[in-house]
Amino acid sequence: MPSIITHAAVPLALWCAADRGRIPPRLLRAGVIAAMLPDADVLAFALHIPYADAFGHRGASHSLLFACVLAMVAALLHSFGRGRPWSAISCQPRLASTVQAAAFVFVCAASHPLLDALTSGGLGVALAWPWSEHRFFAPWRPIRVSPFAPQFFSARGLATLLSELRWVWLPLAGAVIAWKLIHPAPAAPRDLS
Repeated sequence: MPSIITHAAVPLALWCAADRGRIPPRLLRAGVIAAMLPDADVLAFALHIPYADAFGHRGASHSLLFACVLAMVAALLHSFGRGRPWSAISCQPRLASTVQAAAFVFVCAASHPLLDALTSGGLGVALAWPWSEHRFFAPWRPIRVSPFAPQFFSARGLATLLSELRWVWLPLAGAVIAWKLIHPAPAAPRDLS
């Protein structure tokens, strides 16, 4: 897996690329949590669940179904957490906003197993769980797999961080800069008084 810190790169890049205010801080926090949450399955080691088990590390919590469930939870929280009742007038904008929030959380959560599939180690990710327990790897795996906590502050941990900088952070920063150059922020309305 990339380090837990690097899983936050995708939501942060999307936030930076979006127009100011398009992704509110609360939704950004939800995206960062969704991007990191699949690694909560490391608790399986403490519960003596084998790594290769469907509920082991990189199993069910690294599936696209898990990302869909997180997106639905985000949609429900977004929809009911706004404090306004449904009405015919507000239905369309709220529905669009709810769908956008769910899509953002889905992309953030799905980015986790996709990044993990690009790593140089482990057993792969169970993207298609529960329909298949096959563990997938990307055909190209440039990101060094992160050591677990005890070895993270070692030469191997530093090599992992440098690998993540090269293959995740810098390309995402470049993509954000390119996006901003191609799609500049809309000009603020001028005061004509």
